[in-house]
Amino acid sequence: MTLFTPSPEVAAALDAGTPVVALESTIITHGMPYPRNLEMAARVEATVRDGGATPATIAVLDGALHVGLTADQTEALAQARDVAKLSRADLPVAMATGRTGATTVAATMIAARAAGIEVFATGGIGGVHRGAEQSFDISADLQELAQTAVTVVCAGAKAILDLPKTLEVLETLGVPVIAYGQDTLPAFWSATSDLPAPLRMDDAGAIARAHRMRAALGLPGGQLIANPVPEAAAIPEAEIAPIIARAIDEAAAAGIERKAVTPFLLGRILELTGGRSLETNIALVLNNARLAAQIAAELSGAPAK
Repeated sequence: MTLFTPSPEVAAALDAGTPVVALESTIITHGMPYPRNLEMAARVEATVRDGGATPATIAVLDGALHVGLTADQTEALAQARDVAKLSRADLPVAMATGRTGATTVAATMIAARAAGIEVFATGGIGGVHRGAEQSFDISADLQELAQTAVTVVCAGAKAILDLPKTLEVLETLGVPVIAYGQDTLPAFWSATSDLPAPLRMDDAGAIARAHRMRAALGLPGGQLIANPVPEAAAIPEAEIAPIIARAIDEAAAAGIERKAVTPFLLGRILELTGGRSLETNIALVLNNARLAAQIAAELSGAPAK
């Protein structure tokens, strides 16, 4: 059984052993409207290439798991409607039933591991939702990090989540949470938070060596690299916190829950910040793509550009 179909560009890179960076596709289908989503996808892939690596955007198209998309496939996905959002539970079902779906962090990690790709760049991971002590709403991303050996570069967990509880769960699961270049954890739109980072690393080479050491020790799971958004694009925590609180209160008042919560909150925060949160989101994704390309280059033994 063929599990995945690589694009010609990704197939060539995997055969040659040159650096490859996995990218999720929900940023295309669930992040912003067409054609801005298409422009964003192109910018992220270009940033990976500029760093000396090959981008591998992952999605399920008519049941086929694609690792790397052609320009035509990306264009079609950017305009598609009612695209499923796939995580660990529904990825195999979508493939078995011929559906089209965009991959979340967890599903992208699974596909990357299957293809032999060791590094994945995203925006922010999922985590423990506020009020999870009643709802038990915890993202599958955390369990995936504990069992799938991929280094994930993000700007921290999404700030709409319960960040202290997310950090506690990651610690319990044995996932190394490594802040890049600072001693505090970034908080998605904000470069810093009041949470101390469990670990800190300051260069891509050290991150790559830690990835290899986990494998040598036989430890399952990956690494979470928390890369702060550039200060020029950041929204300070003191500024964004009351906006997040307002959006959460509005969601509760409207009875919005479970999978509908995150898209509502992100959309409402976009409105309340006058579009600034989206610009910050774009900046942090590009920044993560740059660092991921450097780590992939170190892992492959090629010099980073």
